[in-house]
Amino acid sequence: MALADSWHLKSRAHKCAATERSFEDGEVFYTAIFPDPESEAYERRDYCMEAWESRPADAEPPFSFWRSVYKPPVHEEKPEVVDKNDVEGLLQKFVEEDEEHTENMRYILAVMLERQKLLVETDKQETPNGLLRIYEHRKTGEVFIVKDPQVALSEVDGIQEEIREFLELDPSDPSDQSDQSDPSDPSDRSDRSD
Repeated sequence: MALADSWHLKSRAHKCAATERSFEDGEVFYTAIFPDPESEAYERRDYCMEAWESRPADAEPPFSFWRSVYKPPVHEEKPEVVDKNDVEGLLQKFVEEDEEHTENMRYILAVMLERQKLLVETDKQETPNGLLRIYEHRKTGEVFIVKDPQVALSEVDGIQEEIREFLELDPSDPSDQSDQSDPSDPSDRSDRSD
């Protein structure tokens, strides 16, 4: 099965995929990502602790999984059109389009959002196509799977300039500048709550 390198998955479920019991505010649950052979994509399933721990030994192994704490959805008005000045919306658009020429920008945008504490890296998986980083949105629970293109330090400035141009930011305005540290350096990344 040839799965693409980047995906945007639905946000957290409000009930267990196995028992269909609704999650309660503050409840610990498991999120699992499974390959979906029918669509050659990934599928997210959320499980209560009891259902996860009682999965049969021969159950389908997930591509990735992690523990989370359920928070009920916050109902916010979402704009109909993606705002070009919205880094989060731009990442979502690029991941959904999955165009090869945006691979480096998807990675840099994900790291920017991680530094802003909007995304948290929950896992990483080595695949034949390279390293996939799995991010979860802290507020909505949406999952983004982004290929790590192993961007060289010498390329970071050019990629950041591409992003600035796409977002129509003014590079001379210091309020428009993102974190200038190197997003490809793992030692320079924010602490993760693993």
